[in-house]
Formats: sequence, structure tokens, C-alpha cells
Amino acid sequence: MPSSLDGQRILIFVGTDYEDLELWYPKLRLEEARAEVVVAGAEAGATYAGKHGYPCVADTDIATMNSADFHGVVCPGGWMPDKLRRDPKVLDLVREFHEAGKLVAAICHGGWIPISAGVMNGIRCTGSPGIKDDLVNAGAEFVDETVVIDRHHVTSRRPSDLPDFARGLLRVLGG
Repeated sequence: MPSSLDGQRILIFVGTDYEDLELWYPKLRLEEARAEVVVAGAEAGATYAGKHGYPCVADTDIATMNSADFHGVVCPGGWMPDKLRRDPKVLDLVREFHEAGKLVAAICHGGWIPISAGVMNGIRCTGSPGIKDDLVNAGAEFVDETVVIDRHHVTSRRPSDLPDFARGLLRVLGG
């Protein structure tokens, strides 16, 4: 049976020390809902090791991505976001998704990326307690909940929140 996500394309960032479950759970859940998921890293075809050792091969490189080709972006956590948020292209992409009203999703430390992109001001959100101050200092309203949906933003705190996070992604993408 066709899903409401047929024809939708979602970008997920990957890099060294990504949080394994926070990338793979949304990726597989979105694919199950029939979305096309593209995983982008610094280098196309490179294999990145997660914090717990699970490998992920980048389908493509971040440098060639265009937000117009996607319906949303997912920022997994781990230590990866602290490195990726230094890439101007990553920040440009997240700003473009936000400005277009497309899905901007972050879980755990993944919130570092939209913080550095400057798109969290006035957004009700959650994230890892470790980045609470960063979110608040970026102008976000932090709440301690398993998932927070504020317009086109979906945020969660940690791997145990993934079922709610995935439901939030599907809710925003499904309209």
C-alpha cells in the first residue's frame, strides 16, 4: 500500500562518531514509510564509524547537496555534530531547509547543527541535557520531553526517545 512519504527525499548527515541508533533508526523507519533517504558525509563512498562501531557508508558528499532536492534533513547525535557544524555548507543547507519550512530534525547532540545554523531562535525544542544551555543561548525554548514538534522542527533527547522521534518525523512529513 502506498505511503504518504512516497516520492519524498530526506537528507541525513553522517560523520565519524555519529550516534549509531540515532542515524539508523530514523533512516530505516523513513525507508519503511517509502521515503528515499540519502546519507551525506564529507566524502561520498567513505565509511564512517559510529560511536558504538557500526559503520555507515555515505551515499554522497555534503558539498554537492542542494536543499531544493529534499523534503527535510535529519541531524543525528553523537560527537559528529560538533565537527559537522563547522562546515559552512552544512549550515547553509540547514538554514535553507528552515527558511523553506521543510523538516529540520535533530536528536540528542544533533541539535548543535541547527544551533550553529542560527535557526533555533524562538523554536520550542528538546535535546540532550548536555546541550540544553546551548539551545537556550541560541534563543530556543527548551523542554524536557521525549519529542517536541514545533512547526517543521522535530527534536528529541536521546536514543530511548527514538520511537517518538520517528513518529514526529512521519507526522511532519505526512502533513
